[in-house]
Amino acid sequence: MSRKWKKIIIWTASSITLIILGVVSYVIYVAVQIEHTATKIYEEPTRPVYVSKDPEATPLPTKPVSIKDKDAFTVLMLGVDQRTNDPGRSDTIVVMSVNPSKNSVLMFNIPRDTRTEIIGHGTTDKINHAYAFGGVDMSLQTIENFLDYRIDYYVKVNMENFKTFIDLIGGVEVNNPFAFDYEGHSFAQGPLELDGTLALSYSRMRYDDPRGDFGRNTRQRDILQSVMHHAVNIQNVTKIQSILDEVGNGVKTNITFDEMKTFATDYRSVIDHVDTVEIKGTGKIINKIWYDIVTPEEQTRIHNLLKEHQQAK
Repeated sequence: MSRKWKKIIIWTASSITLIILGVVSYVIYVAVQIEHTATKIYEEPTRPVYVSKDPEATPLPTKPVSIKDKDAFTVLMLGVDQRTNDPGRSDTIVVMSVNPSKNSVLMFNIPRDTRTEIIGHGTTDKINHAYAFGGVDMSLQTIENFLDYRIDYYVKVNMENFKTFIDLIGGVEVNNPFAFDYEGHSFAQGPLELDGTLALSYSRMRYDDPRGDFGRNTRQRDILQSVMHHAVNIQNVTKIQSILDEVGNGVKTNITFDEMKTFATDYRSVIDHVDTVEIKGTGKIINKIWYDIVTPEEQTRIHNLLKEHQQAK
């Protein structure tokens, strides 16, 4: 082999080695940054573990979820309009039951005006006020009591950060059932591609929706499903740092870094199988305040749906 070809081979091999080292270094950097962000947003709630009144709801109510064993689990997602010197209210309340043995997710909103006992506050009020009174802990206790079911994980998101996050993942897609105008934006009927600002506006409208809060809840779930789909399929690694910064500034959760890694690998396919249900209520004015009234029978129905979905296949 000539000296010229030896030089070409050596140069090529060296270049490939440098590229591989660069890629590996970047992957390590991203992994460290992700772990740093996961540590920053981790916050364990201090409320006691909820034990359902239904003895068949969870065979061992105090048993921790084993992600390695692919246990089913529940997640509460709180979308909070939080501002300076104002804790805000949880205007978006979404509960998800994730069951890998059934390869499915069950998702539903709890209407923010639902009238219920606020656990730890000694009052009966709108369920979204629990966050204003006592943050995540009071929200968890109140929602667990309302559903008579334990919540394993929570994710609290500041909605302003959520808007930026949507921009970073490239927007979301929804199928709008009817045309409407809201906050200076026009939303045509049919398939729509929305950036963060439009997605937030689209999810907030309710007064011009013939289904009121139920229509609003459906739009919120549609956006959330699109966000989950995009988030697990991010291809542009250059955006990862910006995404991590936004997550670090606007999210709190009790999901650990190791659990996040397992969700991303072993639970990923479950996200594509999402079933949605609605909590049925009726509007009523009590002491000049509007509430959604959910009957005990409806609460039992939702409880049973959760219990059934959490059971192994």
